[in-house]
Amino acid sequence: MRYKVLLAGNNKATIDDMFLHANDILECQSTSSRFDDIACHLKYFQPHVLVYCMHNETRDTMSQLVTIKHTKLERKTPFFVVATQEDCDEMRKLSADFSDMNLIKPLTALQIAEKIAAYLKHNYQIPEEEPAAAKPNPSEVLRAADHEQTQAILNDIDSLFTAAPVNTRKHILVVDDDFRMLKLIKRYLDDSYDIATAINGKVALKFLESKMTNLILLDYEMPGENGPAILEKLRGNPSTAQIPVIFLTGINDRKKIQQVLALKPQGYLLKPIDHDKLVEAIEATI
Repeated sequence: MRYKVLLAGNNKATIDDMFLHANDILECQSTSSRFDDIACHLKYFQPHVLVYCMHNETRDTMSQLVTIKHTKLERKTPFFVVATQEDCDEMRKLSADFSDMNLIKPLTALQIAEKIAAYLKHNYQIPEEEPAAAKPNPSEVLRAADHEQTQAILNDIDSLFTAAPVNTRKHILVVDDDFRMLKLIKRYLDDSYDIATAINGKVALKFLESKMTNLILLDYEMPGENGPAILEKLRGNPSTAQIPVIFLTGINDRKKIQQVLALKPQGYLLKPIDHDKLVEAIEATI
């Protein structure tokens, strides 16, 4: 098996090299250095190890890393640092037990990958193969969520991986890369609908592999795959083809709006989102 590694940090050259040269050993995923991004990827990607590749980090960034180490790694995920000896010494001043392993530069990406794999093989009992049909146990997810001390928006994202409650309320999936927009829409709709949130199309499509929704509110412009690309995938899958989609867009150019409508969504709403117009559009759709 390939070990799952979440890469973060300012040393983009090292991260790029890991993707290029360590692919046979590690399944790499990268995230930004933002606190919320790292925490979200830890919850969604569930890596075997978090590897932070340091380069000219500020003292504030280092302090945030210490916070992540001691509050976010709830699954006892190992935390490795790729850094110079000087940076490692600086980190020790903030936290003596900051990292589980310091990978001191210079090291090649392959050398880093081999050290990570050797550590995990020696210290952790990781199954060689996970059953393809294995699904998260909703009750276990909910019990774990009871003990989380995360920010409200992260709890919103966690709702993707919990079982939908059995009731008569309609379900809405909101897909937007703006955490503030996700939080705002959830606040607008939470009293009347069951809301799940996704920070990108990949998370949304993963959710829809095992759960269904009555409506998707889909951001038109997102990094990576944008809203039209996600809508095309939804329409191309028989299990999701009939789900109504309303675009959320900051586009107010007439020609571009016509391009939006040519994709035949059930509607579109201009940002900033107006509460009354949002509710009216939803009620007219589901």
